[in-house]
Amino acid sequence: MNFLIQILLSFFSVFGFAVIFNTPKRLILLASINGMLGWLIFYFIQNLNSNFVLPPLIGSLFVGLLGEMLAVYNKQPATLFIIPAIIPFVPGYGIYYTMFHILNNDISNALSTGLESIFVAIAIACGLVVATSLIRIVRPYLDKLFD
Repeated sequence: MNFLIQILLSFFSVFGFAVIFNTPKRLILLASINGMLGWLIFYFIQNLNSNFVLPPLIGSLFVGLLGEMLAVYNKQPATLFIIPAIIPFVPGYGIYYTMFHILNNDISNALSTGLESIFVAIAIACGLVVATSLIRIVRPYLDKLFD
């Protein structure tokens, strides 16, 4: 049951942010599916591994690769598919609790949650950079494939 809730919430959260970011109507569904699939990968890796950096890294790598391929196929900017799709990975809870601990003068917990949030953000960025770099290598072949 938790698995189904994860699917639905990830899809609708990406859908909502795609609307907020003015994604063209015909592409909102694709961006939402990209985010949902990326979150499912994140969810499975998180359940298999205790490492907190690996799930956002692999999830954002997948979102970046699929987003870049969707961009080539639809002849649109990749950001339309990638930016809304990475929203579920953003460590909002960690940033919130970092500020909470700072306000309560609990510096050791603030440092711990703050560093974890920074590492997650770096993992997301690295996943997207690697995805973009890989797509640049195979882009000529994708252009021929999707033309």
